[in-house]
Amino acid sequence: MSLPREIVVATGNPHKVEEIRAILGSGALVLRSLDEVGGPFPEPEETGRTFQANARLKALAYARATGRLVLADDSGLEVDALDGEPGVDSAIWAGAHGSRAERDARNNAKLAERMRGVPEARRGARFVCCMCLADASGRVLAQARGTFEGRIADAPRGGGGFGYDPWLWLDDAGCTAAELDPATKNARSHRGHAARAMGEALRGIP
Repeated sequence: MSLPREIVVATGNPHKVEEIRAILGSGALVLRSLDEVGGPFPEPEETGRTFQANARLKALAYARATGRLVLADDSGLEVDALDGEPGVDSAIWAGAHGSRAERDARNNAKLAERMRGVPEARRGARFVCCMCLADASGRVLAQARGTFEGRIADAPRGGGGFGYDPWLWLDDAGCTAAELDPATKNARSHRGHAARAMGEALRGIP
């Protein structure tokens, strides 16, 4: 790819922008948030029932709206004992109303209630992140996927991260995702794996 190149990260979640910048940002690649390139832009309805479908939908919609190269992601938590819930509904599992912090609190309370009494052997879970890069002409240039395996803890721990991070227990680290320092989390996380795969794909795009 010709360098430098500017890519818009299509999310209203500032934590996601920070994480993706930390993983992909360099002098050769400039990452902008939607707020940095104008708007407000119409928010596409996420009608897909897979993470990849929603990532693609968002990338194409925001690329058309901004007239720029856009990277979009869709991510969430899959819990084995809940047959993959909350899945693509992770952000609004307990309702779409209220601020992001209020939604996170309700979602985590719902997770605690649904997992009450579930034995350890059935508490497997993972974060999933799918990414899509599209241009303003409607072409999908690259797609990537990453996972972050763990299990649902008996109680939330840690003040870092966001969303369901305090609930994903990592046996090998002896802590939750919310207790990892940012560099370690980026090295291990679903978004980190997907972003690095996307970075590899970018190198092959002329």
